[in-house]
Amino acid sequence: MLRARLTTVGGVFSRLDVGEVQTPYQIQDMAKLTSREQDYSKWYNEIVVEADLAQHSDVKGCMVIKPYGFAIWERMKEVLDGKFKDTGHVNAYFPLFIPKSYLSKEAAHVEGFAKECAVVTHYRLKNDPDGEGVIVDPEAKLEEELIVRPTSETIIWKTYKTWIQSYRDLPLLVNQWANVVRWEMRTRLFLRTTEFLWQEGHTAHATKAEAMEEAEKMLHVYADFAEGWMAMPVVRGVKSESERFAGADDTFCIEAMMQDGKALQAGTSHFLGQNFAKAFDVTYATKDGGKEFVWASSWGVSTRLMGALIMTHSDDKGLVVPPKLAPIEAVIVPIQKGGEANEVVNTACEKLRDDLKATGLRVKLDDDDTKRSGWKFAEYELKGVPVRLAIGPRDAENGTVEVARRDTGEKAFIPADQIVAHVQNLLVEIQDGLLERARERMEKGTREVNTWEEFTAGLEEGGFLSAHWDGTAETEERIKKETKATIRCIPLQGDTTPGTCIRTGEPSARRVLFARAY
Repeated sequence: MLRARLTTVGGVFSRLDVGEVQTPYQIQDMAKLTSREQDYSKWYNEIVVEADLAQHSDVKGCMVIKPYGFAIWERMKEVLDGKFKDTGHVNAYFPLFIPKSYLSKEAAHVEGFAKECAVVTHYRLKNDPDGEGVIVDPEAKLEEELIVRPTSETIIWKTYKTWIQSYRDLPLLVNQWANVVRWEMRTRLFLRTTEFLWQEGHTAHATKAEAMEEAEKMLHVYADFAEGWMAMPVVRGVKSESERFAGADDTFCIEAMMQDGKALQAGTSHFLGQNFAKAFDVTYATKDGGKEFVWASSWGVSTRLMGALIMTHSDDKGLVVPPKLAPIEAVIVPIQKGGEANEVVNTACEKLRDDLKATGLRVKLDDDDTKRSGWKFAEYELKGVPVRLAIGPRDAENGTVEVARRDTGEKAFIPADQIVAHVQNLLVEIQDGLLERARERMEKGTREVNTWEEFTAGLEEGGFLSAHWDGTAETEERIKKETKATIRCIPLQGDTTPGTCIRTGEPSARRVLFARAY
């Protein structure tokens, strides 16, 4: 897709659109996107940048989320926050900095995050005596180093000790929207960055059964969001022991399949047992006067969902956004030809905008007269706006609206008095169609394999491989080293028929899901 053709007029760039010269307008030349088939990774990176979602920052490994990208994240956040509150959770906020000693209290937790932690050692700068800017003041060394939040279990459970005294204080259902830092050596916008945005739920319960029920409930909340709003089908499952969250007794997950056949972990929910309660001595008085440690869960999704959305639906023309999450569900583009006809077109476009907005739709009327309509068509196609509506002088005269859908590219002329209902129905059709296409792709890309030869051949084709595994960490690690494939999950609804391990030939209790992953 060529977004614009440029020529030079009077020393500045002037856009050409369907043979017409526009008022001089300086822009950067925007070339055709790399195709997915040619280079999937490059295609992804180009969409993130060209669709104005994010860009690399001057801090290595960190990103700037641009307004359009942040608007999609805000839609995700708004929907998820409503789901959390509907299930009884409340929001709070905890400090960004965590005393180093807190991470030492839960052995598995600190081991899991030690290599990713950013550490604050000083609290003050001073002018460089040599006049070279500022330096760290050696006299301002902290008595105890602070860890920049990689996750908040430790500081939250230290706080919960003061909040929880008796069974009357339980369950405690708290969520936090925050940023976290995990030092990454190899980064990719949205998918893996040193700093990222997320939410993290942290709950405390009187019984093991309640905490486990909470962890499973939130897994299904995430899955429902992924499928119902992102139009992204997922497999619900449990992680193998080696893939569990550091400090958890069990980790539940949702796994999605991207268009290149790789898996992406889209969300996790953890049953923490009493590990953090014991580490921070969080107990409660029972109804019968006893004293017990509380039981815990934690769960989270992050801006990684943005990467999942891009790679699930987008095409070689650019981003494709499911209507339910689109900041702009429909864009209206006036086709201006000059003269008195412009006023008629503008009036028709404004009425259309008002009629659509009255139904609650998120609509934009792009009446910027410094850009040609053809440029706008290409721009909103690149940004994945689900529906584009165009009105020109002839349309205004005939009482029609040109409707183009982003997912299929189909166009139609609809009577203006039917347009509101048509757009509403079309958005539902697009949302359902995106899910159906993604579901078909995942079903087609999921295969059973029974031998090592089938397994290795299947990995080259991509997708999910349902295979037997002998249940040992040694075999799991061996397969990972030999093929770069990991056990994505043990599906909750998977095949429990016994068999033999595809690598060792040892007995296997059931099939698990392997894939190469992001």
